[in-house]
Amino acid sequence: DHGCKFVKRIPTWKTPEGKEPENVKGIAASAQTGRVYVTSLNRMIAIDAVSGRTIWDKTYEGGCDRMAISPDGKLLYVPQLEGPSWHVVDAGTGAVIATIETKSGSHNTIYSSAGDRVYLAGLHSPLLSIADSKTHTVVSTVGPFADVIRPFTVNGANSLVFVNVNNLLGFEVGDLRTGKKLYHVEVEGYEKGDVKRHGCPAHDIALTHDEKELWLADCHNSAIHIFDATLMPPKQ
Repeated sequence: DHGCKFVKRIPTWKTPEGKEPENVKGIAASAQTGRVYVTSLNRMIAIDAVSGRTIWDKTYEGGCDRMAISPDGKLLYVPQLEGPSWHVVDAGTGAVIATIETKSGSHNTIYSSAGDRVYLAGLHSPLLSIADSKTHTVVSTVGPFADVIRPFTVNGANSLVFVNVNNLLGFEVGDLRTGKKLYHVEVEGYEKGDVKRHGCPAHDIALTHDEKELWLADCHNSAIHIFDATLMPPKQ
């Protein structure tokens, strides 16, 4: 309402003198509960978004990565740090209530808008795993894609997934219902080039809220490529 004016700063973990701050891996928030969750390499903190008060702070076996929260704010799916499993965590207490093993190098997570499915992507697998959020078990997979899956996004109908994969300046599209890969899309007119930190030239992908455009981050060329998401396959 005020041009993104700075409001306040909320502390997470204290940094001991002479030490580096903890590396933040993920963040999730719930409008239902008013809580914000932040993961570092080995732990997760729950914070009241209004008061800034720490509600709980817990460490997890195998570390933490980029988690996702259920639409009702009650559950968190927390990947181990590029490990074999995801922890299912009670968002109210921080307690682990289940563990899902995929052996995929757990890394990125998206909760479906309906709350019935959770999409799990690992750094070591070309398959996207789909978990049932009631049974906390993997019920299907999508792919294989051309290489291991990096950042990805899902449409609101939970019918399509758009994935970045290693060694591709572009993205691929999968059918969440049939499990099949549908399309391979490459960015035209740009060199893939060398990527210093990631093996993924296109690292980050998102749909606009109306799902008319697909935005793709290009690490090598410092560019954002925009595609028409109403077409299949999408056109740049």
